[in-house]
Amino acid sequence: MLQDDTSPGGERKFALVTIRLPVALTFAALVGGLVLGMAAANLGLPPWIEQVARLVGTLWLRALQMTIIPLVAALLVLGLAQMVAAARAGRVARVFLALVAAVLVASGSFATIAMPLLLDVFPIPASASAFLAEVPEQTGEVPGILDFLGGMIAPNIIAAAAETAMLPLTIFFALFAIAITRLPGDQGERLLAFFHALANAMLVIIGWVLRAAPVGVLGLAFGVGLKSGGGAFAALGHYILSVSAIGSFVLLLAYALAGLLGGIAPWRFAAAVLPAQAVALSTQSSLASLPAMLDSANRLGLRTSTAEFVLPLAVAIFRATSPAMNLAVALYVAALAGVEITPAVAIIGILVALVISVGSVSLPGSISFVISIGPIALAMGIPIEPLALLVAVEMLPDLMRTLANVTMNVAVTCAVDRSSRRVSGTS
Repeated sequence: MLQDDTSPGGERKFALVTIRLPVALTFAALVGGLVLGMAAANLGLPPWIEQVARLVGTLWLRALQMTIIPLVAALLVLGLAQMVAAARAGRVARVFLALVAAVLVASGSFATIAMPLLLDVFPIPASASAFLAEVPEQTGEVPGILDFLGGMIAPNIIAAAAETAMLPLTIFFALFAIAITRLPGDQGERLLAFFHALANAMLVIIGWVLRAAPVGVLGLAFGVGLKSGGGAFAALGHYILSVSAIGSFVLLLAYALAGLLGGIAPWRFAAAVLPAQAVALSTQSSLASLPAMLDSANRLGLRTSTAEFVLPLAVAIFRATSPAMNLAVALYVAALAGVEITPAVAIIGILVALVISVGSVSLPGSISFVISIGPIALAMGIPIEPLALLVAVEMLPDLMRTLANVTMNVAVTCAVDRSSRRVSGTS
C-alpha cells in the first residue's frame, strides 16, 4: 500500500503502490484461450458460449481502461514536477536532462520511421486481424492537421476527459505540473501529495483488475482463437519480434553515445556494462539493476559523485525505450486496424509519447503497458482494444526494454561525467 518515506535530508517522499501482474497465469490464459478457441471452432458450439467469453473479456478491458485518464494525469504531474526540480539541482542535472531529451526524441522519431518500413518488409500475418474483434467499427477515422491543431487546447478539460481527448489533456496536465512548481510555500507540496494519493488509489484499482487478468485474457483469447485458429500464434510471434527490433535501436544507440559523448571505447563499455545487463535480464527491473549499474560506472572509472547522482535520477525519470517501443506498439495496431498515420498524426504521437515517458515512473512494463500506450493510441486515433491481449506477451518485449534502458542509463552517465570533467578541468 502507500508508503510514507523520509529522505536523509528530511524531505518527505511518497512511494507508489507496488502491484504485480500474474504474468505466468496471464500468459497461460492467453495460450489456453487460443487453444480452446481453435478447438471450439471445429466443434460447432452454441453461439452463447462465444458471447459470454466476449462479455467477460470486454468487462475486464473496460475496467482497465477506466483507470487510464486519472492515473496518467497523476503520473504526468508527478513526473514533470520531478524533472523541474531536477533541473534546479545544478549544471550536471541540466546536462543530464538535455541528453535525456535528445535520446527520447531520437527514440520516438526512429520508431515512427522504422516501424512502417519494417512492416512493409515483413507484413503482419493475415490471421492477426482476429485481434480486432472488440474494436468499434467507427475506429480508424483520422482527423486532418487543422482538426489536430484546433484540438490541442480544450475549452472544457472535463469534457476532454470524458471524450478521452489525450492531446489536450496531456498539454493541460503538463502545464499544471509546471505551475505547481511555481506555487509559494507548501501549496505545491500539498498538491503533489494529492496526486501521489490519486496515483496510488488508481494503482490499487489496477491491482484488483490485474488479479483478474487471466480470466479477462482467457475470454478475449477464446474469441481470437475461434476466428484465427493457429495463425494467432504466428501473429503474436511477429508482433514480439517487430516491437523488440525497434527497441534494439536504443540499445545500439547507447553504445554509440558512450563512445561519441562519453569517450569510452565500445569494447570497454560493453565489458563494463555486461554485469548490469545480466541483472536487467534476470530481474526485468531498472531499479533492481541500480547497484549493478553503479558497479559498471566504477569499472569505467566514472566519478562516484556523478554516478551516484545521475544513475538514481535516471532510474526515476528516464526510460529511453519508452517512446520507441510504445510508438512501435501503437503503429503495429494502427497497421493492423488500417488506420492511416499521416506526418501530422506521427508528430502528435511522438509528442504524447515523450510526455508520457516522463510520467510512466518505475512501474513494471506489463503493468504500465496499457497506461503508457493507451494515451498515445488515443491521441493518434488508434484502437486500444488489442492492447488487452498484447499485454499478456509484454514480458518478452519487456526484456529488451529493460536491457536497453539499463545500458542507456550507464551510457548517459558516461557522457555527463565527461562533460563535468571538462568544465572542472580534470582528466
